[in-house]
Amino acid sequence: MSIRSSLLNGPLGFGAAPLGNMFRNIPQEEALETVEAAWQQGVRYFDTAPFYGAGLSELRVGEALSGHKRDEYILSTKVGRIILDEVETGKRDFGEKGGLFEFGRPNRILYDYSESGTHKSIEDSLKRLRVDRLDFVWIHDIAQDFHGDGWLALFETARTGAFRALTTLREQGVIKGWGLGVNRVEPIELTLDLQDAHPNGMLLAGRYSLLDHELALQRLMPAAAAKKVDIVIGGPYSSGVLAGGSHFEYQKASPEILAKVERIKALAERHQIPIKAAALQFSLAHPASASVIPGASHPSRIAEDVAALSAKIPDDFWHEMRAEGLVSPVAPLPIDR
Repeated sequence: MSIRSSLLNGPLGFGAAPLGNMFRNIPQEEALETVEAAWQQGVRYFDTAPFYGAGLSELRVGEALSGHKRDEYILSTKVGRIILDEVETGKRDFGEKGGLFEFGRPNRILYDYSESGTHKSIEDSLKRLRVDRLDFVWIHDIAQDFHGDGWLALFETARTGAFRALTTLREQGVIKGWGLGVNRVEPIELTLDLQDAHPNGMLLAGRYSLLDHELALQRLMPAAAAKKVDIVIGGPYSSGVLAGGSHFEYQKASPEILAKVERIKALAERHQIPIKAAALQFSLAHPASASVIPGASHPSRIAEDVAALSAKIPDDFWHEMRAEGLVSPVAPLPIDR
């Protein structure tokens, strides 16, 4: 089953990474109210992962959605990391995501892309989420923090482990579908080229946004569209810098990125549109894009996202974005539909 055909109330979903205490210590009540605000605004697709706060995001999503009927929403989580009961006492090394969840739970996290690890991860996620089934499962960060050919060995472990486990679960009707959940284009391209892998979709985070889309445009998005593999766009605000934050790619944004954001913001203000509207509508304009899942950790942000998706953006704005080199000249835009 495709992601697109599964969506209940349109393409806007809820990315629950912030609920794992990403960047800050979020009060429990605020986190739960944010999920409920999304529900009240009509959002029915929720995405989380064990890695987000070492299970904290899943626990909060599970609690927040426990009062709603399971058939009324779409739920996805991820495999590839096992959350242990033991507490990590030393400094945890997650590479570029090292400080991302420093306010999350202190539980030890293990990489595990094997078949048995996949089943264990799903079993644990079901408990934290308080549900009896998942809709879609993404294989998480399969190329994260690996340089050169190092990540290919990990990919091979997943191909013979997680890929096969999730394919079997899909064939048994336990899940609707699976794919990768990554912020690198290479593992998605490699998976699309495999003859023995048939993913339903892919979650691509941070690589099809206003600030970073050139590489994905070259091959990945066209290949996905040709093979009818839906792309869920994560991180449309590029770690928050396009939504008033100071982070880009999980780190403090560079002066160059901040300068580009200011140029886009100035153009948006001149046309009297929210910069969020430009970000969300750009990410969804590509034919391969099925859904966009911005993250939020405060209830007020949800209404902004909903309004941004439906905001009317003048054609002149997009023409100027192209003319000023702020988007690729070959990137599909809303005006091209």
